[in-house]
Amino acid sequence: MVKVLFVCMGNICRSPTAEGVFRYIVEQEGLSHLIEIDSAGTHAYHIGEPPDPRSTSTALQRGIDLSAQRARRAIAADFEEFDFVLAMDRDNYSNLSNICSPEQVGKLQLFLDYAKDLPESEVPDPYYGGARGFDKVLDLIEAASKGLLEEIKRRQI
Repeated sequence: MVKVLFVCMGNICRSPTAEGVFRYIVEQEGLSHLIEIDSAGTHAYHIGEPPDPRSTSTALQRGIDLSAQRARRAIAADFEEFDFVLAMDRDNYSNLSNICSPEQVGKLQLFLDYAKDLPESEVPDPYYGGARGFDKVLDLIEAASKGLLEEIKRRQI
């Protein structure tokens, strides 16, 4: 079983979207039995809350349901549990590196490293922007999710 954790700041916009998109792609490939997927936030602002309604709505327009997810905070034990810990941006990467043991640092990456054809290196936080920001985030996440799945299949499945 390969375990993947997506992480943003509050776990209500980017990381739950990544969890939902990646789960959808994994299900389409018939690999749900081989890949476990979760998301978390580096801050405790929204623990127990569902994803932002704008994230939920944008994802649902593409057939992806985020409604069952609830926010949680990333913890040091996640680095023991997960094979991939994927930060949405450099700030979250830095926050995660502060709770990661030196032995586990190889598991921590920027998510968009898997979207080789994109000029962006970070998934921008759409929280304070308009609806177009959520669409852009979903586009970036879809591209990186496809690249991540290819890498997992190449290396581990």
